[in-house]
Amino acid sequence: MKLFKVLATASIVSIQAVYSQQADSTQNTINFSGSVGITNNGFSIIPTFSLNSPAVIILPSWRKKRLSFDPDIRLVLDGRKGGMVFWLRYRLIEQKKFSLRLGVHPAFSFIRKTIDDNGKPLEITEMLRFAAGEVVPAYEITPNWRVEATYFHGSALQKYGPRYADVLFFNTSISNIRLSKHLRFQLTPMVYFLDTDGYQGNYILITGVLSHKNLPFSIQSSINQTFSSDIPGNKDFMWMVLLNYHFNKNFKRVK
Repeated sequence: MKLFKVLATASIVSIQAVYSQQADSTQNTINFSGSVGITNNGFSIIPTFSLNSPAVIILPSWRKKRLSFDPDIRLVLDGRKGGMVFWLRYRLIEQKKFSLRLGVHPAFSFIRKTIDDNGKPLEITEMLRFAAGEVVPAYEITPNWRVEATYFHGSALQKYGPRYADVLFFNTSISNIRLSKHLRFQLTPMVYFLDTDGYQGNYILITGVLSHKNLPFSIQSSINQTFSSDIPGNKDFMWMVLLNYHFNKNFKRVK
């Protein structure tokens, strides 16, 4: 929880700085962007964990200068399982090549649980609550080639179930690979290391995105392969394909 408290404090200070900087501004711009997609297998923000069912993934983002609010909603089609994460993020450093982002969030995970109802088994949806923080440095090698690291820590807010998770991600992203006049491809390989309640696992995740220059849709596919793991219920190999609709709009407000 120490990391979460530090990141929360940093984010609050950052928010205050943003609003103090905007006090004298006569024009403010808010960017609203993101995607809505449907997939055969809803991966979690930690790809080791999956809904193992078709799911809807909604990733909107509201950004004003360096501050953004980024919900991450992943639910099975009937809404009985999944999760909702509400990221508050601040770009502490934004240089031409190097950036550093801090983030905190509350999260709500919906799981299926069987209880005893007067001697009869009854399956219900239970909500688990978590708080987490992230530190994300990134470096742009070229306009289409980027490397990034993420340290993520999450802690449970209830006294039962999973207690904590620490994850270290390393990834590189090669974007705007031209396949034809209009088709573009993006490749993002990632390795990550997970520690949850003392159980550990090492993985590789490879994601490819195919998009059309003039269309708001993309097709994304990911494979997740285990190197080694003693995490209960771990699957050695998982894959998913996702059809996304993208949107991007700027709103300006003049005082």
